Amino acid sequence: MPHSHQHDNRPGGARLSAYGQQLIEIHRWLREELARLREGVETHLADGTGPRTGDLRAHCLAFCAALTRHHTGEDGGAFRVLAEREPALRPVLAELAADHEVVAGILSRVEELFAADPAADPGATGTPVDPRRVRAELDGLAALLESHLVYEEKKLTAALDALDPSAGTTSELLGLTPVEYAD
Repeated sequence: MPHSHQHDNRPGGARLSAYGQQLIEIHRWLREELARLREGVETHLADGTGPRTGDLRAHCLAFCAALTRHHTGEDGGAFRVLAEREPALRPVLAELAADHEVVAGILSRVEELFAADPAADPGATGTPVDPRRVRAELDGLAALLESHLVYEEKKLTAALDALDPSAGTTSELLGLTPVEYAD
């Protein structure tokens, strides 16, 4: 996992790295977490020795919450600031925000798959989660997310790096900070 000493905002706005680089670091962590989650589902499907359903559910919900927070932060933070300061980026920002909506739909479906599973939540009264359906949703998410993250990094990193610290904190602009997910 990322190490907070490399990419955090300091009090007073003196950053150790630029916003675009922090975006890349956040994306790297999201990719790693999604890969770990998919690996857990694969192991569970292959031989049942992987994480228990409840553990998969907890990891999945934590990942979904972090990704949602990141995208919500971008939509209300970095995208808003960049739209004001770099009007030529508005079409790109609109595409990325539309991707965020599609991702949110996939995350919602994944969360619903776990919601009623008594093995994942002892209080639930629904049917057990079908790991194959979870895998299918996560595979779709991984494909979309990789394309989205690469495009976002390509189109926005330089503009984010050019922002001065008065634009906001990393958390305000990107929804997460490396400190929040560090070991």
